[in-house]
Amino acid sequence: MNATTLVLGGTGKTGRRVVERLTARGADFRVGSRSAEIPFDWTDRTTWPAALAGVGRVYIAYYPDIAIPGSADLVRALAEAARDAGVQRLVLLSGRGEEEAEATEKVVQASGLEWTIVRCSWFNQNFDEGYLLDPILAGEVALPAGDVPEPFVDADDIADVAVAALTEDGHAGEVYELTGPRLLTFAEAVAEIAKASGREIAFIPLAHEDYIAALADADLPPEVAWLVGYLFGEVLDGRNAHLSDGVQRALGREPKDFADYARDAAASGVWNV
Repeated sequence: MNATTLVLGGTGKTGRRVVERLTARGADFRVGSRSAEIPFDWTDRTTWPAALAGVGRVYIAYYPDIAIPGSADLVRALAEAARDAGVQRLVLLSGRGEEEAEATEKVVQASGLEWTIVRCSWFNQNFDEGYLLDPILAGEVALPAGDVPEPFVDADDIADVAVAALTEDGHAGEVYELTGPRLLTFAEAVAEIAKASGREIAFIPLAHEDYIAALADADLPPEVAWLVGYLFGEVLDGRNAHLSDGVQRALGREPKDFADYARDAAASGVWNV
């Protein structure tokens, strides 16, 4: 197998961590992004052949999210291009309980290549690296989340599983559904952050229609606004309110707890105001 790994989304939450781990292992890799030395652009297929040349493995993190309509078609085209280029292994970052993500998983599974699915839901890092950072800093998080619990998963765990699947044997044909070790509502997650940071942070429950109206007024890219509305409006309905053992099966250890994430993030100063 060719030694080079192509990391699509290599500057994102999980991709950046995959790159860090591959670097630590001394592995040969190529970052797939529009700004990379050898650019990769999901919307420009002429960039794909050069990015895939000499690559044996590909980590697929679709931008902006695998839930976006049309992702399955683009990933199918990428898988075909990868197979033609001599790639042997695909590792897909997928979404838990998302219709388009499930369709994309089937595309990868039918590619004729070795594959591993890394299926996740809400990342811990949405609170310090994503769209929830500004509300946390403002001291008020208003969401249409209600009392539905989620098994928030840490991006470091995701990256550890992805790198294992990319670089080690024994993970082909596995669907690793990753969760944290316990269920938390968004209100409980915000309370954990408040405790870890020593700040007063209020959680305000909103009606979904009011949240959608607020998104329309926010300075968000349209696809991100659509995605956030979709996740809170459809996916956060309890379908993911159970724990899975993907981290344990892939890595032989327990996943990171949200309280440990909050403590580490607070210690970095990211929530200081």
